[in-house]
Amino acid sequence: MSLEDVTPADIDAAAPLFNEGLGLDSIDALELGLALQKRYGVTLSADSEDTRRHFASVQTLCAFVAANRKQ
Repeated sequence: MSLEDVTPADIDAAAPLFNEGLGLDSIDALELGLALQKRYGVTLSADSEDTRRHFASVQTLCAFVAANRKQ
């Protein structure tokens, strides 16, 4: 899925980020993770099963960032 023409309003926050949802791939996940670390100071581990759960959907990722962001 190409996200070039997708607006935030088009995204279902509960839909999966990968596969049948937004269709992100591993490169997208890496870029998103790095952006979140830089912007919000959260710590992510690529090998962690917890990280996989946090990246399940926009909702789960937002909850993770809200709970772990550095002020």
